[in-house]
Amino acid sequence: VTFLVARGAHAASPAQERTIAVADLRDRIEAAWAGKMIGVAIGFPTEFKFRGELVPEDKFPQWKPAMLRDGLKQDDLYIQMTLAEALNEKGLDASTDDYGAKFRDSKYGLWHAHLAARRLMNRNISAKDAGSPVHNPHFNDISFQIDADFIGLMSPGMPNSAVEIARRAGVVIGWGQGIPAGGFMSGMYAASYFETDLRAVVEAGLKSIPSDCDYAQVIRDVLAMHAEDASDWQKTWRRINEKWDRDDVCPYGALMPLNIDARINGAYVAIGLLYGNGDFEKTIEIATRCGQDSDCNPSTAAGILGAMHGMKLIPATYLEELPAIRDEKFVYTQTSFNSIVENTLNRAIELAKRNGGRVEDEVLHIPVQSPKPIEMPTFDVGVPYERIVCTDSRWNWKGNWRDEVSVKSGPEKLAVEKGAEASIDFEGTGAIIVGPLLSDGGVAEVYIDGKLDRAVDVYSDEKLRKASDSVYHNFYLEPGKHTLRLVVRGEPYGASKGTDIRIMALTVLK
Repeated sequence: VTFLVARGAHAASPAQERTIAVADLRDRIEAAWAGKMIGVAIGFPTEFKFRGELVPEDKFPQWKPAMLRDGLKQDDLYIQMTLAEALNEKGLDASTDDYGAKFRDSKYGLWHAHLAARRLMNRNISAKDAGSPVHNPHFNDISFQIDADFIGLMSPGMPNSAVEIARRAGVVIGWGQGIPAGGFMSGMYAASYFETDLRAVVEAGLKSIPSDCDYAQVIRDVLAMHAEDASDWQKTWRRINEKWDRDDVCPYGALMPLNIDARINGAYVAIGLLYGNGDFEKTIEIATRCGQDSDCNPSTAAGILGAMHGMKLIPATYLEELPAIRDEKFVYTQTSFNSIVENTLNRAIELAKRNGGRVEDEVLHIPVQSPKPIEMPTFDVGVPYERIVCTDSRWNWKGNWRDEVSVKSGPEKLAVEKGAEASIDFEGTGAIIVGPLLSDGGVAEVYIDGKLDRAVDVYSDEKLRKASDSVYHNFYLEPGKHTLRLVVRGEPYGASKGTDIRIMALTVLK
């Protein structure tokens, strides 16, 4: 693993500064958090129900004022409230270990990269390694893209400060495209307080990530397509999907319609912002109707608009319920709407002062920072090219395996007894055994080419089944033919009440 570091950025002259009234800053922070709650509440009914297809106009959810309260219950908000609480406890210098400890000890339901990272840390993988593709098959997922708003919002005009904090927090969740995703969102937020042009905001976010990463390329593609045709967002959506709706490594999404990869979902945020033309409702509608993670994307887009324009941008109907819930806590957290606004404001002032800024006559003076892209690990894991389902004759089953069918995920093989084996030959450089994580999950040993690679468990650490996740993965095999063999131990893991191992498919990478 190497780190991709951009060169050429330079420190700004101390004489250069930007100013914003503290009252205006507070208003914009408030509007951004309100925007996030509104965007996620609108998009949630469509989340991952439209995969690689547009949400039809008649399926776009219609707003009801009571929906605002739903924002208190969404993972788009409560996960980053958890990370922000690490700053409450440790201050601006909170380390990767500090963010990891706070996240590791959370008790709420999680999915994909978030769940993988927390499970890994609870199995003694360090916070700095929990997002590594060696351990975490969800390393490219959107996850940190939806966690980074609190960082950009506390960094008005300070993109370099934002990406440094984002790097420390982001590696906990995933080392892949989620890192530039977090840098991009943080950079856009940092710019949004001082830019009035949406294209300039998107371009500013682009300056906060390495120019040669895939995430930067997909955002450049959106910008280029918007420059060619600023009126037809659906045309841009189709062109982006044709080029980028592929190569998702996520166990659930690989070679399947679901795409939770940060790249394409980041493109949908940019499409919403650029084609929404600053209209709050239109921006949310476009970002939602792009599909896939269609609550996270409008949430981020609406948050950025809020930071740009303040509460005056948001139509009154969306804010009717806000007075009633201002002091209610986001679920699983100690944070309310009022407290996250206040904490974000205080951190912004503290961060500006740390960078040489000051408050005079209720105006915050912030030294200008020339954007310097976030550092990110780089690695090559190949791309998925074949999915071999459990009903394929290439699989060999020994012992007591039962055929079952999941309503949501399709055919599965289930074993609970010690000694049951599953084996398969394949050719490639990586493989994922796809199967659910289970509340009654057990332990198995996985052998590659006759040698024990490692023991794995499929206990979800939760009461719920997590469909189509990773039973086992290895992205670093020598090119060529391999034999994979899984042997059930017949043992529960941790607090699991069972010994179940379920296999759905093998995804092969080259």
